[in-house]
Amino acid sequence: MPTSPPPMSPEEAVRRVAKAREALLGEVHKVIIGQDEMIEQMLICMLARGNCLTIGVPGLAKTLTISTLARALAMKFSRIQFTPDLMPSDITGTEIIDQDPATGQRTFRFVHGPVFANIVLADEINRTPPKTQAALLQAMQENEVTAGGKTYPLDQPFFVMATQNPIEQEGTYPLPEAQLDRFMLSINIGYPTRAEERDIVNATTQTARHDIRTVLRGQDVLWIQQLVRRVPASQHMVDYAVDIARATRPKEPPSPEFVKNWLAWGAGPRAAQNIILTAKARVILHGRFAVTADDVRAMTPPVLRHRIITNFNADAEGIDAAQVIERILETVPEPSYGERVSARVPQAPPAAASQKPSPPAVSQDAPSIQLPASTPSPPPTIGPPGHGNPTPPPDPTPPPGGSGAAER
Repeated sequence: MPTSPPPMSPEEAVRRVAKAREALLGEVHKVIIGQDEMIEQMLICMLARGNCLTIGVPGLAKTLTISTLARALAMKFSRIQFTPDLMPSDITGTEIIDQDPATGQRTFRFVHGPVFANIVLADEINRTPPKTQAALLQAMQENEVTAGGKTYPLDQPFFVMATQNPIEQEGTYPLPEAQLDRFMLSINIGYPTRAEERDIVNATTQTARHDIRTVLRGQDVLWIQQLVRRVPASQHMVDYAVDIARATRPKEPPSPEFVKNWLAWGAGPRAAQNIILTAKARVILHGRFAVTADDVRAMTPPVLRHRIITNFNADAEGIDAAQVIERILETVPEPSYGERVSARVPQAPPAAASQKPSPPAVSQDAPSIQLPASTPSPPPTIGPPGHGNPTPPPDPTPPPGGSGAAER
């Protein structure tokens, strides 16, 4: 009888994930110069089972970064160029009529659209009307597509990576808040530094080409996604994320006064869920074992910046969402590590009745939560395809609803 593979320790599992991160960064940086923060946030979003919206001016290699990352992951990739005349069926697929040459009988056959892929690049997503944008809602939230009265599941893993130009307004359609909330992260990209821009010019004015090596396959990504959900987050870290999300709601009593003055609408429960999930992914990518307050604070801006809406007062004072988030992080305190525990004081004997009872004990330690000793699925294979790796069992937990770059 074949023997089952030996159980893997948490240390070995985390070491493999950190090694995969270094290999992915090495392959992507063959083409992309700089842009470390954007690439890391894309990886975090992917391993947390989310979709990301990348916002930046033209020429910062948003599309090139996503396509290069897809090449290093060896998964099915499709690119949809969003235009004003794009129809929902151009994304999801359409039914066509097939005729049997022998009997002449006609039947409908559904032809899958480009959304049936592992990584979908929605390029310039705000250039198409809301009717067409809504074609992605079901795919992004439920990982399935309904067409012609029938529901078709999407292959896993599945991600939507969208790009958006923030400066061009003519011929664009703002994304509805319901669709913005489906994106786990909103990634903002800035201009490159002078040194990076010089490297960009040198790299893109030559004929050298770089081959991208496959680092991970779909089965490996599924394995890491399951491992991310097993990374421990203590209760006070969950409370910290919840307090941050609740502080953005201007009509809630706990919100600060500046929030009530500057925000028209705050973040919903998905914000706290995504802060914890992305913090877990960040932890494991950096070879650590538990979520800290620094991880929560690091993932708060990309999670919140597209979920809060400023009002007229903020616009008149020149206050944007990034400044509000920074102020919230400075205002919301991190919950304490210990909670008061009521101690049972024994009854004193009559002779010692005058003695005072001891004060209640106070716990000063954080909750001790450890990773499981083993994972139910085999480790990923870091290298080119060809090494067998059985598909891990599905996770019963459903998902909750920088600088410049260029081609070398």
